[in-house]
Amino acid sequence: MTYLKYIQYFYLFAAGFFIYLGITSLSSEERNPWIMFLFAGIAIFMFFFRRHFYTKFQDKNKKQ
Repeated sequence: MTYLKYIQYFYLFAAGFFIYLGITSLSSEERNPWIMFLFAGIAIFMFFFRRHFYTKFQDKNKKQ
């Protein structure tokens, strides 16, 4: 399960992408940039959520 170690960084990449899209659409009147910032916030939350459970999983394996 080494992919769990690296998949959490995908959420940081996605957050950066959504922040970029939000900033570029701030000047546009057609698109709503706040939904992109919401997605970025969710992606950052998921990064910390995954990181917490990955370390918890690793600690559990070390005790066994």
